[in-house]
Amino acid sequence: MSDTAGQTEERSAEDRLRERRRAAVREAPRVLWRGGFADTIRQRLTLLAEAAPEVYDVDETADMYGNGVVAALEERVAALLGTESAAFFPTGTMAQQVALRCWAARTGSPTVGLHALAHPEVHERNAFGQVSGLRTVRLTSEPRLPTADEVRDFEEPFGTLMLELPLRDAGFVLPTWEELTEVVEAARERDAVVHFDGARLWETTVHFGRPLDEIAGLADSVYVSFYKSLEGFGGAALAGPKTLVEEAKTWRHRYGGMIFQQFPTTLSALVGLERELPRLPEYVRHARVVAAALREGFAEAGVPWARVHPEEPHTHQFQVWLPYDPDALTEAAVRQAEETGTYLFAAYWDRGGPGLAVTEVTVGAPGLEWTADDVKAAVTEFVARAQPAPPARTSPVS
Repeated sequence: MSDTAGQTEERSAEDRLRERRRAAVREAPRVLWRGGFADTIRQRLTLLAEAAPEVYDVDETADMYGNGVVAALEERVAALLGTESAAFFPTGTMAQQVALRCWAARTGSPTVGLHALAHPEVHERNAFGQVSGLRTVRLTSEPRLPTADEVRDFEEPFGTLMLELPLRDAGFVLPTWEELTEVVEAARERDAVVHFDGARLWETTVHFGRPLDEIAGLADSVYVSFYKSLEGFGGAALAGPKTLVEEAKTWRHRYGGMIFQQFPTTLSALVGLERELPRLPEYVRHARVVAAALREGFAEAGVPWARVHPEEPHTHQFQVWLPYDPDALTEAAVRQAEETGTYLFAAYWDRGGPGLAVTEVTVGAPGLEWTADDVKAAVTEFVARAQPAPPARTSPVS
């Protein structure tokens, strides 16, 4: 077989698995979270048409270049976060680049202090440096947020401290409220401004025991996403002082973010704020029930080593680590959904190290129906499908 033929066959297998996963998420009666990625366009539009009149006057003229429903969303976000102003952006990548380049101009420093696992360092193809002329320094690579001492004692100057709350690639982890306030104070001691990468800030209130506006009030600016937890079509907002936001809107135009009409995305964001935001604390609390049941289930199923991280989730999302091949686990999860109607692990399994696989678990509205016993029963079924096949028997040589 030629290399080209082999690559085509491999891509075809990946495509088939991707379609099976989407079908499983869409059709399985029992999932912990469904999200919107598996829905058809018709389903997404139907849901929006049904919900939009609850959050906005849909008989109004559609928005043009940021007025109307876009402005209404910006006002809603600023009120929720307790900031002077907010600006809608088509992507979080754009919103944060604009925010940080605005702060760089004000502080006189293009250097941003952040975590080695922060989203811009891992998932944005060096966009800060390639597009916005920013320079990053990594305050730590430990699987937690930077400490106050690490911020205070870092050997290089930086103008902005960027904190991802929660830190997704470390397991959706958060510091304690006391630790967070100390980190912010340490940054201010060295004359740095503080920016929160709050793509998932919405679900941090349970862990911190504080309302959104008090959490956001620690920072000089905050970015939030509308699709990661709120199930919107996309989009983000940058919130902060009015002067910063007005400057950010100028850069938004320069970056190509001044889109003619954005009413489908902004309406879906308003629906998410109305419907999903109030339920996030419930999801977080139930995620802790699910996490505990997963640990017990793997122990009862005889898995030699398994880890749920954090042991008590900080948000409604967390990691699961198992000593198996990740491709085998992805296949096992899809087969379980196809054969039983229960899709326990709907996310891909990735390689977490030699002999280890890791996946992310999200508990949403469908997951609230699962009891701890339901979770443990699903683990038993999953492990049975994940076991490696026994070695083939050979006949003794006569």
